[in-house]
Amino acid sequence: MRRDVFQAIADPTRREIIGMIAHQSLNVNAVAGNFDVSRTAIYKHVKILRECGLIVIKQQGRERYYEARLEKLHEISDWVDQYRQFWSARFDALENYLSEMQTKNKKKGKGPRS
Repeated sequence: MRRDVFQAIADPTRREIIGMIAHQSLNVNAVAGNFDVSRTAIYKHVKILRECGLIVIKQQGRERYYEARLEKLHEISDWVDQYRQFWSARFDALENYLSEMQTKNKKKGKGPRS
């Protein structure tokens, strides 16, 4: 199954894991200790995050550490930007319309009602 970054962030547990390791790499125990689910469940979430390219696992001696690779989140940002641009243009048009209406009302002597 091909996974993408949107699948990775679809789950709140995976988002929390990303947030935990975004600033520092953590070992399996440190990550699993923050959740009230089995270690197996955490491994499944980590597997999905790995398949999506958001984390890598580094072996250091006997420990395995999770490290974030947040560059892939740009895919989400790029996708959201297209809608941000759309809505920004709509709100700009609305603002212009409301300004025109306000100017017309002032010229006609119609102030805001109390």
